[in-house]
Amino acid sequence: MYRVVIDRYAEKQLAKIPPPDFNRVVKSIYELATNPRPAGCKKLTGRPGYRIRIGNYRVIYLIEDKVLKVIVIDIGNRKDIYR
Repeated sequence: MYRVVIDRYAEKQLAKIPPPDFNRVVKSIYELATNPRPAGCKKLTGRPGYRIRIGNYRVIYLIEDKVLKVIVIDIGNRKDIYR
């Protein structure tokens, strides 16, 4: 089982998400502890890390397999996250 760590910047972005979507995003983040590469995740090419889609939101994270850690580095709306 992996340990999930949410970066300080990602925490601030998470706090801006409205309540109906907030719960789905948090649930998906903590599901990364059991499966850091779920179906539909994608390795990014323009920056390091992976991304998962949750509705209109994207979660970008790094995986450290040697220490079993997932680090969430960015969370945001799909139209703003890749800028």
